[in-house]
Amino acid sequence: MLSRRIIPCLDIRNRRVTKGVRFQNNVDLGDPIEMAERYCKDGCDELVFYDITASAEHRPIDIDMVRDVARSVRIPFAVGGGISTVSDMSRVLLAGAEKISVNSLAVRNPGIISEGARAFGSQCIVLGMDPVSTDSPACPSGYEITVRGFRERTGMDALEWARRAVELGAGEIVVNSVDADGTRQGFELKLTGMIARAVPVPVVASGGAGCAQHLADVFLKAEADAAIVAGMIHSGEFTIPQIKQDLVKAGIPIRMHW
Repeated sequence: MLSRRIIPCLDIRNRRVTKGVRFQNNVDLGDPIEMAERYCKDGCDELVFYDITASAEHRPIDIDMVRDVARSVRIPFAVGGGISTVSDMSRVLLAGAEKISVNSLAVRNPGIISEGARAFGSQCIVLGMDPVSTDSPACPSGYEITVRGFRERTGMDALEWARRAVELGAGEIVVNSVDADGTRQGFELKLTGMIARAVPVPVVASGGAGCAQHLADVFLKAEADAAIVAGMIHSGEFTIPQIKQDLVKAGIPIRMHW
């Protein structure tokens, strides 16, 4: 088993980190640069930043924030939200990000995945997806893709979309379970495992992390390559060193940075 990655997620609104449950009732948690520096020092493997209101407000991503992050940390980080064109992707990468995450944009314009992969390489293009469980016969996997922060269902099957995105050039997929998001009750193992076993690129589990055992489960049972954590570390209840030490005890290969 290759080393598994721990990736703190910082949802950004008005230059502040915010967190909610199933995309609702968000609360302010602090300054994103300060939090990024702390998590970097604690030994996280990567970071991801989502400008969660950029697309809804029809504005570009806060490029100054991306530059500030790049100056403050020395690990790879991905950025999503407010990215509409290959030119936007270029600006983000030139500002210091290593990866660009596309979600609603890719659903509306799947060609942006291919354009980005041709311009910058598949390793730079991350497909973010927000699936929700469904009984719709249009979604044989049992999961439907949603967009605009779960405000809009698409009728697209999650597994079919994951496969298509990889064919288009996506180099990584973040599977954020809407049903589990912010609950801290554990990752959606069925959904994550189904996609991880169906595509040849790394799959990142997101939504539901509440303790180290949840990460161990998604690595061992769902074969995820990485796991996103948010509320469990933002709250201070757990630290990245604690999580990594528990995972090592569980026999999971983890990069130790201290």
